[in-house]
Amino acid sequence: MENSSTMSKSAVKISLDLLSNPLCEQDQDLLNMVTALDTAMKRMDAFNQEKVNQIQKTVIEPLKKFGSVFPSLNMAVKRREQALQDYRRLQAKVEKYEEKEKTGPVLAKLHQAREELRPVREDFEAKNRQLLEEMPRFYGSRLDYFQPSFESLIRAQVVYYSEMHKIFGDLTQQLDQPGHSDEQRERENESKLSELRALSIVADD
Repeated sequence: MENSSTMSKSAVKISLDLLSNPLCEQDQDLLNMVTALDTAMKRMDAFNQEKVNQIQKTVIEPLKKFGSVFPSLNMAVKRREQALQDYRRLQAKVEKYEEKEKTGPVLAKLHQAREELRPVREDFEAKNRQLLEEMPRFYGSRLDYFQPSFESLIRAQVVYYSEMHKIFGDLTQQLDQPGHSDEQRERENESKLSELRALSIVADD
């Protein structure tokens, strides 16, 4: 988008520079042509800015908002991983006491370990269940979220290029010389360029 804005601004500057050229003051036909060009470039720049604003509002900003979700999502995954580690650690502790001879002290420690394990297991299962339920919904909602942005992007491009076609079509009609083919225009340009090259101030040393 930045390149597009730069290009349209450069086109407007070129037309303004041409308007300020002394040659335009000496040749009314040239002045009319450059004025028509300047009007077209300003219209192009206005529609381009409108397109840029539309894309910024309906595409770029929603993309940024969508990206802001990922830190929270990553944090939820990390909390689940930490809960899993705590669960495995206490589960291993329980299994260790279960394998020992069932003496009074061992049974007491086994009971305590199981009591410590219960809330940790429940916490892990809750976090794991939440991710299993919500992750598919999160990824499945991406299309629904982005579809309006894609549609808006396409509409903005269609409107812009339709207007560009109209602007440059109007400009062509204003500048066109009836009855001249592209080959004739090219020959005329080459002839004028040859005349310029023949001038002593631009002649090769």
